[in-house]
Amino acid sequence: MTAPALLSLKNITKLFGGIRALADVSFDVAPGQIVGVIGPNGAGKTSMFNVITGAYKADSGHVMLAGEDVTNQPPHRIARAGISRTFQNIRLFGGMTVWEHLLVSQPHSESLMRRVLPTRWADPTALQRAEEVLAFFGLEEMKDRNARSLPYGLQRRVEMARAVTARPKLLLLDEPVAGMNHDEAEDIRKLILRLRDDGLSVLLIEHDMAFVMNLCDYLHVVDFGAMIAHGRPEEVRADPVVLEAYLGRAA
Repeated sequence: MTAPALLSLKNITKLFGGIRALADVSFDVAPGQIVGVIGPNGAGKTSMFNVITGAYKADSGHVMLAGEDVTNQPPHRIARAGISRTFQNIRLFGGMTVWEHLLVSQPHSESLMRRVLPTRWADPTALQRAEEVLAFFGLEEMKDRNARSLPYGLQRRVEMARAVTARPKLLLLDEPVAGMNHDEAEDIRKLILRLRDDGLSVLLIEHDMAFVMNLCDYLHVVDFGAMIAHGRPEEVRADPVVLEAYLGRAA
C-alpha cells in the first residue's frame, strides 16, 4: 500500500501582473524521499519554493502538508507545521555565532525573552538539540564563531543546520551546492543522504546535474512555470523534452 504524500502541490498558479511564474503545477513528495526540481534559469523553481513556504501567495491551487492545507498561511505558521528551508543566497543573522543560530531557530513555547536571549535562556531540550545538530554537521569547532565570518562552504552548512534544528518534516534546499567545488558538494550530498536516512524528506532545487543525478530519488522538470517532465533521474536525463528545454531545439 502506497504511503500518503507528505507534500502535495495541487494545481498551483502564481501570477506577477501578466506574467505566469507558475502554471497549474502539481506534484507530490513522499515520506523519506529526496526529490529534485530542475529547469533552466527563470523557470519558476524559486517561486515554487516561495509559494510552498508562504513567502508568495498562490493565485490558485493548494499546498498540502501531511494532509493539512497550508496554502497561503503566514511563513511562521508553515514553519511550525513542519517545513524549513534554505535560500539561494545565504541568509545568516548578522552578529550571531553558529551556536546562537542553532538556538534561535527552534520553536519555543516560553516567553519572548527566551527567544531574544537564546544563549542565556534556552531550555535544556533546545540545548541538547543544538548540540546534536552541531555534531551532525561537523560544526563543533566553529560553535562560538560569528557565522558570517566563516568560509562560504561552512556558511552553507550553518544555514542547513539552522533549518534542520527546528525538527522539520520537510526540508527545502534552494541550490545547496551553488558555488562549491566538487569535494564540498560531495560532503553536502552525503549530509543530505544521512538526513534522509534519519527520516527527513528533502525537496531541492539545483543546477548541478551530476549532483542531482547522484542524489535524488525522483525529479520534476519545470520550464516557463509549467511541469514538462518527471521521473527517476535516468528517465529524466534521456527525455527529449528536457534536453530541448536545456539545450534548445537546434541542439
